[in-house]
Amino acid sequence: MAVTTTTVAWEHPLPQSLPEGMSWLWKRVLFPGESPKEGQVSLWTVLFLIFVPGWLLYGNLSFHLLEPDESRYAEIPREMLDRDDWVVPHLQGQPYLDKPPLMYWLVMLSYRMFGVDAWSARLVPALALHATILLTYLLGRRHLGGRGATWGAIFLSVAPGFIEMGRLLILDGLLTMWTTTATLTAFEAIRHGRLRRSWWRISWIAAGLGVLTKGPVVLILVLVPTWFYDRILHRARSTTWGCYVEYLVGSVMISLPWYAAIGLREPIFLKYFLWEHNIVRFVAPFDHIRPVWFYLPIVWAGLLPASWFVLALVWSFFRHPIDGTVNRPAEMGFYLFAGCWVVVFFSLSGSKLPTYVLPSFPLLAMAFGWFVSQSKPWLRHLAAGLVVTTILLLLYFNHSFLPWYARMRSPMGQTEKVVSYCADPKQPVLCFPRSCDSVAFYLKRDDLRNIRSKNFPDLVEALRRHPRTVLLCTHRHSFESIRNALPADLRIVEHVSYRRELDREAWYDKLTTETPWGLCDLLVIEKVR
Repeated sequence: MAVTTTTVAWEHPLPQSLPEGMSWLWKRVLFPGESPKEGQVSLWTVLFLIFVPGWLLYGNLSFHLLEPDESRYAEIPREMLDRDDWVVPHLQGQPYLDKPPLMYWLVMLSYRMFGVDAWSARLVPALALHATILLTYLLGRRHLGGRGATWGAIFLSVAPGFIEMGRLLILDGLLTMWTTTATLTAFEAIRHGRLRRSWWRISWIAAGLGVLTKGPVVLILVLVPTWFYDRILHRARSTTWGCYVEYLVGSVMISLPWYAAIGLREPIFLKYFLWEHNIVRFVAPFDHIRPVWFYLPIVWAGLLPASWFVLALVWSFFRHPIDGTVNRPAEMGFYLFAGCWVVVFFSLSGSKLPTYVLPSFPLLAMAFGWFVSQSKPWLRHLAAGLVVTTILLLLYFNHSFLPWYARMRSPMGQTEKVVSYCADPKQPVLCFPRSCDSVAFYLKRDDLRNIRSKNFPDLVEALRRHPRTVLLCTHRHSFESIRNALPADLRIVEHVSYRRELDREAWYDKLTTETPWGLCDLLVIEKVR
């Protein structure tokens, strides 16, 4: 019997260097498919993306502010508006230099239009998320086609981590909008092998607004995957080093006027914010220290129901031999790469909070959307059923569970207790050892001085300045430590406890602690005459 041998001739020579090898692996093995045709804008998709996310985002924005972040970011723009100061953020009458001001400015505008309220403050991040969903669809259809972009935007619209974390009054929702816009427009600028400068300019403008929202981290999130894709992975080389210099200079110039203004008024800001809150917190963290795998379960749970298909997506990379039948396009690879880069970057940071990885959600949702759009009909039907189920669960969560939970955890959940002691602006109120910004916001006070536990002598001195002082104890052990250390010339005349008896067998008690966030005991302390 004759044996026939076949010699396989490689159409492309084997790579001779590491960058060439990475490009070969990317283009010939992982993502060898042709670029999808640009999809037309679907009216039904746009209507879905307007009404369904709108229902989830705006249906209930008035629940109690959550301590400590939401109340802080609601109080700072309220005080800035009262002072008519658009340069220096203030909290409890003192400069607050931890973050740039764009979020504060937008909330101030919302306050002016709709009044000072929790819902008008949360309207800003909710609008940012909604804009992100629509922008992701409109830009994504250029890269992944109509069906891929539709599925990706739908997955993003119902992702619990994106919808629920992002619409809270924190900076990450607004930062996600700028980061997503900058990333996708930068990709549109480079993906054809020549730089399209109009898209490049839009990208650095969005990045500059991101710098004005949370600092220079947006530049790292956008430029690293853009440069790596263009110069290493895809080897298109549509950019030069001068293009990146233009990008950096343009984005920095957008925020430079404010950075210069606050530097003149508060010279400590540049060192405190740029060095301590960006560099030191990354390499030598002083708070929010978590393990390196911290974000893996957060991203998986936050991207449901899309993340149910993660194993199928991974398996698809091993299912086909290198025979030209794989249809994964390079555009899908960029979305996956850029989204994973966000997760990897913040995983390497020593300081971690769950919301930091929010900018990865739009990119990863689009990658999952493309995968599902190319799958068999039964899998798409399963995905549609999971989307509908998730919508119903989110509606219940937003209208029933979340308001109850926020009320249980808020210092203002028992409003009458706080109002009777703290509403009078002539009554001095101190916070120990952390601030209680919910009380300040709801009672419209900016004079609630906060004294740390390491400065206990300052607390004693402050109590001696007034015949009667209300003290908000914001740690569960504060009352005992104050009672044991209070000098003889000061005495506690009233004690209001916010503690409650917990039924350890009740499921809802397992979700809460014995006190709200940020307020455990209220003391009235008088000087002994």
